[in-house]
Amino acid sequence: MFESAEIGHKIGKTAYRDAVPLLRASLLEAQVDLQESKKIPVVVLISGQDGAGKGETINVLYEWMDPRFISTLAFSEASDEERERPPMWRYWRSLPAKGRVGIFAGSWYSDPIRQRIQDEISLKELDARADQINRFEAMLVNEGALVLKFWFHLTKDGQRARLKALESDPRTAWRVTKWNWDRLKTYDQLQEVAGHFLRMTNTPWAPWVVVEGTDDRYRSLTVGKLLLEAMQKKLASTDKQESPVAPMVRVDTDGRNVLSELDLKLKLADKRYESELAKWQGRLSELARDPRFKARSLVCAFEGADAAGKGGAIRRIGAALDARQYQVIPVAAPTEEERAQPYLWRFWRHLPRHGHVAIFDRTWYGRVLVERVEGFCAENDWLRAYTEINDFEHELADSGVIVAKFWLQISQEEQLKRFKAREQVAFKRFKITQEDWRNREKWAAYQHAICDMVERTSTGNAPWTVVEANDKNYARVKILRTLCERLEAELEDKHAPGSEPNGKKSGKRGKRRP
Repeated sequence: MFESAEIGHKIGKTAYRDAVPLLRASLLEAQVDLQESKKIPVVVLISGQDGAGKGETINVLYEWMDPRFISTLAFSEASDEERERPPMWRYWRSLPAKGRVGIFAGSWYSDPIRQRIQDEISLKELDARADQINRFEAMLVNEGALVLKFWFHLTKDGQRARLKALESDPRTAWRVTKWNWDRLKTYDQLQEVAGHFLRMTNTPWAPWVVVEGTDDRYRSLTVGKLLLEAMQKKLASTDKQESPVAPMVRVDTDGRNVLSELDLKLKLADKRYESELAKWQGRLSELARDPRFKARSLVCAFEGADAAGKGGAIRRIGAALDARQYQVIPVAAPTEEERAQPYLWRFWRHLPRHGHVAIFDRTWYGRVLVERVEGFCAENDWLRAYTEINDFEHELADSGVIVAKFWLQISQEEQLKRFKAREQVAFKRFKITQEDWRNREKWAAYQHAICDMVERTSTGNAPWTVVEANDKNYARVKILRTLCERLEAELEDKHAPGSEPNGKKSGKRGKRRP
């Protein structure tokens, strides 16, 4: 893997001086095209050994390009805020928007490599992480991103010489610490682990480029030229890169499905409703204040037909919680800022900290519902979204987030009744729009999409609860009861993230067990 980066690549001063002006001009021109078109984001990962020139190369790129449209993201030890979210969260929210270049000094590769070297994870777990990263990068590329990954390599003797040279120069001595010298002692381990990890994540859509880091001029020219060529090729291409997806296969020979089998006549009398509502709201309040919940968080995802009662159900949940503990995130059409990012980005940034609740009024499932039915995205985009959403929710569950998903189903007749009622009440009239009436014409298409969604994304970590919502009393109580039962089961789970085998909180990330 590293042999070609150990042969002594060098560029002379004259050749370097002659090549740089044209390269700089071309990079600036490509960057202008990138910014004006806002067609793609560019994600550049700079990784490698200590002393191999990662920082110097980033500085060179800033010198050669317009720094206004470049962001450098440096990641070291996770902050408290970051540790209370999935490990990928700090990278998710730092992705560059379309038209910009994001340079990651340290990336989602750093922690798995370090953890394997320190024997915190097994080789099997490292491979599992590689698979997750491959799927994440595939999503970025499918969403239009250009992903470039550079690994700067030095031999062991080369690294030692490099550290000594940096240490002897007063201008760079501050960059060399005891930690760097200690890392030299694990050189062989790094080579073994990094070599394996790079091979596992060297994909057609995001390949690794190993660059010899001994000669500054060679390293800078190599990275600059490869970045230029990749940007020019991506900007000139009219073809969207798409990875293969599983075709839609629907088994409904007898016409029965998860929606047709619902009993929408289920009701709850007002008197019973009041007592059940108080019971389950009280229980939810207790669970949200349970000391064990301080090491967990809750994401409630609400989807449903128009006028199905999502807002009313959400308000009943909120009434049981401390207002400082939860946030309701209403989801509408994406803004310009959100359209410049992967479709999951606007949900990534709202993930709650430990001990908190995020309630999404409409969710990431819009990609396989509204966007699918209305044709707002290509078929390949919504087909791949099932897997991407499952990966996202798995990351949440694996980091201790409890994911509760509710689909509220009503009949066409009940929806019509509620639409007409809303038009007659002044303070409810804003809830009904021409878009709602138009959507009724596509009822059958939405029903197909809903069934596919439930079938493909109801998992052990994040199951769907389909709610019979013709009667609001029944729906609200079922949602509260399901939520309480889910929380109780998760908090009692001794194998859940944040718990030791004896049930005591550890504060460490753990793996969910089946």
